[in-house]
Amino acid sequence: MHIIGLAGWSGSGKTTLLSRLIPAIKARGLTVSTVKHAHHTFDIDQPGKDSHTHRMAGATEVIVASEKRFALIHELRDEPEFSLGALLRKLSPVDLVLIEGYKRDPHPKVEVHRVALGKPLLHPSDPAIVAIISNDSLPAATVPVVGFGDIEAIADLMLHHAAPTAIVED
Repeated sequence: MHIIGLAGWSGSGKTTLLSRLIPAIKARGLTVSTVKHAHHTFDIDQPGKDSHTHRMAGATEVIVASEKRFALIHELRDEPEFSLGALLRKLSPVDLVLIEGYKRDPHPKVEVHRVALGKPLLHPSDPAIVAIISNDSLPAATVPVVGFGDIEAIADLMLHHAAPTAIVED
């Protein structure tokens, strides 16, 4: 498996860009999975659902399965957050894993940037950033800058810079 990330400030368009990139990469005959880092508490099950009841009763892991999909919920309790490497090892093999977030980790990343947010570029202080996706003029950029609308060029760039999962350490 190979990995590449999308990094940027909240509201920069990472999720929207991923929703356009995944079909473009799949159209090339590749399989794709994603890992999304959340900086907040989140739930994929809700009070009143059996899985939630199991988890609240103390189960460490709950699998919810149907004929269409399954989800594994692992409650960390007092355990530390899993590293990106540990999470990648939990995925079934695919050609490419797109990572949203984990902007401080050293895997290759494409920065998604919008000047209107008023946030600084992560590049050039992050040497793992291989390109920037932006519709704004960024004369200080020392890596390629590609517009949001050029999905095929973004896909080319990401596939070119994707690295084996082995580069991610625990």
